Order: sequence, then C-alpha cells, then structure tokens
Amino acid sequence: MDQKVLKIEDLNPDGIRIVVNWDGLKVNGSVFIPCVDTEKVKDQVSTVASLRQYEIKHEIRVENGILGLRVWRTM
Repeated sequence: MDQKVLKIEDLNPDGIRIVVNWDGLKVNGSVFIPCVDTEKVKDQVSTVASLRQYEIKHEIRVENGILGLRVWRTM
C-alpha cells in the first residue's frame, strides 16, 4: 500500500488517510467525515480543533447510508 506520511492535521480513524480542508471550514460550516471508528475520529478532530483554536461540536451520524462524524465549527 502506498500510504503517504500523515500530516499533523490529517485524520486516519480507520487506517486510511483523510485530508480535511481545515482552512476552508468557516464558522457555522460543517464537514462530514465518513468512518467506522467514530470514537477515534472524535479524538483526532478534537486535537486538530485545539491546535487551530477552533470551537466545534460533533455528532455521530449516518448520512446517505454512510456512518461517520459530522463536525460543525462554532467559533
């Protein structure tokens, strides 16, 4: 497998690299992160939010039949 090196803001809850455009996540915006290990991705997202000084809320959801985590930036 040709897995690239993870950057500090990349996610990998299920062992697959997920790159989120954190710069594009504006206040009141949201992003859906598809994954099975929702607890791990919550921890990873919380770490990134802390580094960026973002306030967030999140919810485990099934969207279009896909399990994942919806993250909203609140500040």
